[in-house]
Amino acid sequence: MAAVQTVGIAGAGAAGLAAAILLAEAGVDVEILEKASEPQVLGSGITLQGNALRILRQLGVWDQVEAKGYSFSNLGLRAPDPAGTVIAVLEDIRTGGEDLPATLGMYRPDLTAILRERAEQAGARISYGKSVTEIADDGGSVTVRTADGTAASYDILIGADGLHSAVRRAIGIDVEPRPTGMGIWRAFVERPEEVVRTDLTYGGPCFIAGYCPTGPDTIYAYLVEKAQERKHGDGPRIMAELAAAYGGPWKEIRANLDHSARINYTWFTTHLVDGPWNRGRTVIIGDAAHSCPPTVAQGAAMALEDAAVLAELLIQADEITETLWKEFTDRRLDRAKAVVTASVQLGQWMLDGVRDANVPGLMNSLSTMLKEPA
Repeated sequence: MAAVQTVGIAGAGAAGLAAAILLAEAGVDVEILEKASEPQVLGSGITLQGNALRILRQLGVWDQVEAKGYSFSNLGLRAPDPAGTVIAVLEDIRTGGEDLPATLGMYRPDLTAILRERAEQAGARISYGKSVTEIADDGGSVTVRTADGTAASYDILIGADGLHSAVRRAIGIDVEPRPTGMGIWRAFVERPEEVVRTDLTYGGPCFIAGYCPTGPDTIYAYLVEKAQERKHGDGPRIMAELAAAYGGPWKEIRANLDHSARINYTWFTTHLVDGPWNRGRTVIIGDAAHSCPPTVAQGAAMALEDAAVLAELLIQADEITETLWKEFTDRRLDRAKAVVTASVQLGQWMLDGVRDANVPGLMNSLSTMLKEPA
């Protein structure tokens, strides 16, 4: 019998939905508390590395994800010249195993919708308009109050409510995301026929110019610059101006950056709760516990791994003990820290203009670690 019979999960993103699927499949009564009033249907693209795909297969959604997304197993490097000259095409390490592609891109709301449907099929309930305001732990259960004035009690509460986690703050963890000094423009546009993988261009007016195919007809393109105040309404103009320096598929991408394109601008941030992620019977996972710039495209993978490991431990244990929480910390903290550290380091090298940084060595050691299941 699982260590828990009832579980509350704050947040209906990838981490929360993954935990809900695995726990509900094991017979646990799961309720997801989502602060949004309804399922979210807007977003940009997401890059999923092999170790994320491994968890999605465990969740029983790999076939659907593969059908909706665009998979590939190599990486292109281009020169910041008018022709967009291809410098190299590198075979990626398949961190999910040789029977899965190295990388898959897809539309983020499609991934969430697939996971949401799977969670509901498994028996999890999703309650919308539930913003966590207060948490009370009596040692045997957790009572959660939400902004609509209601309260519910669970054996444990999982905080999977993102970067600005209300659960993290409510249990007294004062770690918050901090800017790293970079900002990113993202655009969701039509796929040029030439785009069959992620290509990265380092240099030019941006630190990085890149794109990832997200389906047969779509990609998300991104430009990474020094963080600054930007107006979202200026997105089409600014992205087009920055993209003008890049050749190859960027010529077609630039032509599609009109006012109908979905464009957003955010700053890179990072944080890590460097210690146990639980306080009593409440635990945080995913972006609530750690975040990093997308320079190694491991954010979603780390969130999914957190959920899978936590669910495994809760299902296998007979009771909630400090030993269980210690094992969760031991299996997740160092791995997440390595990803956060590497992601921030790559960005810092670019900010500092370091030209002899051992980027291949860093990426190889990280990928080798991630090949091992969490």
